[in-house]
Amino acid sequence: MSGAEPENNQTPRVLIVEDEAVLRLTFGEFLSSEGYEVHTAEDYEEALSHLDRMPFDVVITDIILAGKTGVDLLRTVNDRGLRCPVVMITGEPNVETAADAVRLGAFDYLPKPVTREAIVRVTRMAMDLRRLTLERDHYAAQMNRYRRDLEAIFNSVTEGIITVDPDMRIRQVNSAALSIFGLTAGSVTGRPFDELVPVSGLAPAHEALEQTLRTRQSVTERRIELKVDEIERVLMVRTAPLFYEDGVFGGAMLMVRDITRLIRLEQQIEETQQYRDMIGKSPRMQEIFNLIKDLAETNSTVLIYGESGTGKELVAAAIHHASNRSDGPFLKVNCAALSENILESELFGHVKGAFTGAFKDRIGRFEAADKGTILLDEIGDISPRLQLRLLRVLQEHEFERVGSSTPIRTDVRVIACTNQWLEQKIQRGEFRQDLYYRLNVVRIDLPPLRERREDIPLLVDRFLHRFNKNMKKSITGVSPETMEVFMNYPWPGNVRELENCMERSFIVCRESVIQPAHLPPEITASTEPNHHAPRATADSNDEAVILDVLEQTDWNVAKSARLLGIARNTLYQKMKALGLSRPHE
Repeated sequence: MSGAEPENNQTPRVLIVEDEAVLRLTFGEFLSSEGYEVHTAEDYEEALSHLDRMPFDVVITDIILAGKTGVDLLRTVNDRGLRCPVVMITGEPNVETAADAVRLGAFDYLPKPVTREAIVRVTRMAMDLRRLTLERDHYAAQMNRYRRDLEAIFNSVTEGIITVDPDMRIRQVNSAALSIFGLTAGSVTGRPFDELVPVSGLAPAHEALEQTLRTRQSVTERRIELKVDEIERVLMVRTAPLFYEDGVFGGAMLMVRDITRLIRLEQQIEETQQYRDMIGKSPRMQEIFNLIKDLAETNSTVLIYGESGTGKELVAAAIHHASNRSDGPFLKVNCAALSENILESELFGHVKGAFTGAFKDRIGRFEAADKGTILLDEIGDISPRLQLRLLRVLQEHEFERVGSSTPIRTDVRVIACTNQWLEQKIQRGEFRQDLYYRLNVVRIDLPPLRERREDIPLLVDRFLHRFNKNMKKSITGVSPETMEVFMNYPWPGNVRELENCMERSFIVCRESVIQPAHLPPEITASTEPNHHAPRATADSNDEAVILDVLEQTDWNVAKSARLLGIARNTLYQKMKALGLSRPHE
């Protein structure tokens, strides 16, 4: 075993190797009186025994020993890496032995007779060298630890780091940067940065580094998109100048953050918050998105309820385009916009001469929509006669054109929309119950916008993007005050009203942010505190509040709905759920 290094707080320890007992004793007394811990040996073997047991700061040995020489001992000390100074003593000095001793690394060479002053002086000098050597080794080890720590930190951070000198030559690249750019260690160090562009698309990073080297100022984050090993990556890069402790400019550092996964997650989140042209993260809208996906696998008839402007047509279109009928036609008929005769011809077609003005045969929407989908909007407004004809189409999948008795078969999926409560129309005898059951195979209730307010910011962002593109503007968003107005307004016109509001705001806004002053006055006015109006929220089921308002208005449902800030149909629904009806006189 090799001797361990002595502790810094130990008494300095000296080993004297001398075959003459008197000289061993004399040299030992000289050094002991100076405060050294002295150990002695008379030959090479005894000296090795001491070196095996303990460390020494200085070894003083005679060259001429019994058996192996002091030069052999010096060589052994070196071979063991003990790194303690060795002083050589001889009674027969000559140039050859002195040269051998120095060549092998002896600290000094003392000829006999050795005086007290000489041995004390050379021992003190050897001790100074020993101390300096230990301090140097300590600082070197500490610097090595610091260097390893810095390298570990440099290579463990997830952000890619590339440093360049003032001439744009690469100095260091950490592990993250090697991984991001698909490089291997040692393949880029010392090369110009622009040679790193087997990775195409790094021009913005190159420009940022050049700017930092030129101005010695940081460059804030820039987004770049590039392809590495056929994989599309999205990166955020920024640069900073490098200065040494003495203030000397040393180059620049490029920091690279791979946000590809983040972008993909955002896209996935965005995909869950929208379905085709519909947007919504609210639980109600998420349920509707899932239901639409389920309906894609069927041909069931669908009845969509919702106030005006809630997106009934969008839901119908989404069902069609998600289904196996997506390659077929998607036709819409507004049943409330046409008279009974015109609507009948529009739906079923007619033959030449069927009525005045029927100059030629004409196919109807049911015939044209074969293998596709037909949307019957405002289904609650069709006449009893057309209800019967529609019931036959749903039951038997056939119809006749107006003025013809020849049946025509059709394979059409029917989706109906209404903002009226058909159950109430059935009770009043205005709508066929059997047709209602045929239509109401799967029912979708679209919530009004005021009942899914968490979707308002998403819709605002969608309209911002759309109107910026259409009107070639660069409005960045809406102010917090504007968003507060949006979140508090009841939106009787729902998403369509919000879209119209945003369009009007884009027209009048000449700033980068939409303020409340840019909104239609009826919207801002309606959100101002009204201490005379009842305090109620759109989704409230507070029976006492609703009953109080109904009594105030003498059970005028339309006026009560306005006071409550909800739609008339919503109030009807709440009244039914609460069992509220006008008392009999």
